[in-house]
Amino acid sequence: MTLTYTQVWVLILGCAALTALIKAFGPVLLGGRELPTWFTRVIVLMAPTLLCALVVTSVLASGRSWSVGAHTVGVAVAGVMLWRRWPLVLCVVVAVVVTAGLRAI
Repeated sequence: MTLTYTQVWVLILGCAALTALIKAFGPVLLGGRELPTWFTRVIVLMAPTLLCALVVTSVLASGRSWSVGAHTVGVAVAGVMLWRRWPLVLCVVVAVVVTAGLRAI
């Protein structure tokens, strides 16, 4: 299915309007009341979960299929280094070098 230029912009504007509407519901419905503690614990965990899903999809997806390649190994190396509390810049540099090295082979 191919969308026209106008359809793409209508879709973008519709998504932006829907996002603004969804974000407005929180303050309107709560009206300054405190959230229950169980709800706050769930909300706090949503951002890391969504970030993890984005990383996994970006690393493992190749078109419409799943694949493991040099980029996957590079991200895994950076993830382990970050887990071991290495500096972020060093992790990125090592991941780039590992990925480039594996692609060169």
